[in-house]
Amino acid sequence: MFFERFYNTDLAQASYMIGCQKTGECLVIDPVRDIQPYLDRAAREKLRVTHVTETHIHADYLSGSRELAARTGARLLLSAEGGPDWTYGFRAEPLRHGDTFMVGNLRLEVRHTPGHTPESLSFLVTDTPRGDAPVMYFTGDFTFVGDIGRPDLLDEAAGGEDTRFTGARQMFASLRDQFLTLPDGVQVWPGHGAGSACGKALGAVPTTTVGYERAMAWWAPYVAAGDEPGFTAELLSGQPDAPLYYGRMKTQNRAGPALLGEVTPLTHLGPDELRALVTAGAVLIDTRSREEHQAAAPQGSVNIPDGNTFETWAGWLLRPEHTPTSCWPATPRTPRRCAAACGWSAWTT
Repeated sequence: MFFERFYNTDLAQASYMIGCQKTGECLVIDPVRDIQPYLDRAAREKLRVTHVTETHIHADYLSGSRELAARTGARLLLSAEGGPDWTYGFRAEPLRHGDTFMVGNLRLEVRHTPGHTPESLSFLVTDTPRGDAPVMYFTGDFTFVGDIGRPDLLDEAAGGEDTRFTGARQMFASLRDQFLTLPDGVQVWPGHGAGSACGKALGAVPTTTVGYERAMAWWAPYVAAGDEPGFTAELLSGQPDAPLYYGRMKTQNRAGPALLGEVTPLTHLGPDELRALVTAGAVLIDTRSREEHQAAAPQGSVNIPDGNTFETWAGWLLRPEHTPTSCWPATPRTPRRCAAACGWSAWTT
């Protein structure tokens, strides 16, 4: 069995590749918009990307699932749970609770684990040549290390009304009926780490186990005692503000991000070309430090210093629906990286 964790520190987001080295097949779970690292890793391991899936309709970054499946010809398998409001708007093979599929000799069992979102799935992996016991659990934003996915984002960022209470009840049931029914030794690989706004107390270590969360997670005593009201009150308290772009990302990922094909480097612009674009209404993003920007700020620029949370701040502060689609960083950046949170066409073509 091959396993690789890909971690985007800007978004505190994890995606995964698991493969069967005997058959040369592999699956990618929750890929980000820049699919090249998955292609490169698969090539190095002499694997073919034959399956692509995701745990839920993401809100904090543009998904690369559709792009990766189109590039490789892989099967695209996506949740068909949650009802018509949570149906993907592009073609994919439907996954429902209890379904299983094989990636070479690896068996994946689909578990519907609503709470964070109504359509949320988790994937329980069994390495069949080694036995029938499950070994890994990919939980997306259902469970994290020391925390669980917040159920209030649909209210905070997607225009919902009191959906947090339904989500909290679903989360309680998912923990009781799905997570805690697994053996203690099953490894848990979540979709986010510390720094993500998808929870309030995410741990910084990359993985945990069912047994450790059963013993140590803040929510475990509430579930063990059947205390749903206490669980709900604690889960909903103290959640951080949801970035404004979460609603936009949810909508775009549900409809299906546009296919990019081969991504070309950004075009270098001279002073006259840049001035003309800004005059015409384009937004110039200055990624230098605050001190450098304040000392000599380009006219019409917005200062968002480069750093580990550049994408989050850019997506939060800038509203592409209110600005022209031409957007040019003042210093060179990788276009795929900028697309992670903002999704603006000029940064990805």
